[in-house]
Amino acid sequence: MTGSAKQGAEGGRRYDVVVVGGGAAGLAGALTLGRARRDVLVVDAGRPRNAPAAASHNYLTRDGVPPGELLAAGRAEVAGYGGEVVEGEVIAAEAVAGGGFRVVLGGGAAVEARRLLVTTGLVDELPDVPGLAGRWGRDVLHCPYCHGYEARDQAIGVLCTGPMAVRQALLWRQWSADVRLFLHDGPEPTDEQYEQLAARGIAVVDGEVTGLTVAGDDRLAGVELAGGTVLPCEALVVAPRFDVRAKVVDSLGLEVAGMAAGDGTVVGSYVVAEPGGATGVPGVWVAGNVADPMAKVSGAAAAGVRAAVEINFDLVEEETRRAVREREAACEPRAAREPRAA
Repeated sequence: MTGSAKQGAEGGRRYDVVVVGGGAAGLAGALTLGRARRDVLVVDAGRPRNAPAAASHNYLTRDGVPPGELLAAGRAEVAGYGGEVVEGEVIAAEAVAGGGFRVVLGGGAAVEARRLLVTTGLVDELPDVPGLAGRWGRDVLHCPYCHGYEARDQAIGVLCTGPMAVRQALLWRQWSADVRLFLHDGPEPTDEQYEQLAARGIAVVDGEVTGLTVAGDDRLAGVELAGGTVLPCEALVVAPRFDVRAKVVDSLGLEVAGMAAGDGTVVGSYVVAEPGGATGVPGVWVAGNVADPMAKVSGAAAAGVRAAVEINFDLVEEETRRAVREREAACEPRAAREPRAA
């Protein structure tokens, strides 16, 4: 490799790039950097956001592949170009004197990096309904493009907890004619929204949802209301709050902004970055859901590649400046050129 892998100031390994997070964005970025002959370390805490899902979708040539299988293949590809992937959690990262970063892992070990790519994703904060969290990613769902086809023609319920619930119900109607909007603790639809729901044949159910019922084969069967009524439901759509994983983001001082719904209600957070992933902290890029909460697997991977390209070019520029300085220091001053004869 042409990178500068060596011992850091504290005896820890020094890498060109440390990638914090081993999901689609992180592995795609590491693969790109490995192919650019960079010395790369991926630190993966092993908590991918889509782990509960049976399959990943909308990833061309990989549609239907289980998330764990997709990531295992990605780790093998990164290793094939000399990249390192280790299990662990980065609990802090900070800039060091002279440039670069010190990255501290959960066990206390530390490594150094010239650049950082943060792809730590998000944490989904789910509505507080008994039994709901345990079915997340199976038949308690959020994204219709990730799960809608698998839930087609089923009895679909939409749990209203915020201003986007009506929009969710109208969207999921694309996959099934049997859709109910459970008002739960969310806002009452407007007259116009009631008209839209009625026109699409979507029933609106009053009352708080207090639990779920499950069939003998461990499939969601119904939604229970506060009064004891149970209505059929084979897939329940929810709207989680999406928040960035804070440890590394906070330690680096990255700017975090609130993600707002159409009416201005804050429904999550993300790290502010340029289109290519560069943050306001020099030397730090972000990619994937930590910067774009709505990105699917393929979009996260694409963002990881783009950020890696920017990181590599930034390193090339730094290496060129250093090479020029070293050349100037090593060369004797040039004598003034004599004018050529006419």
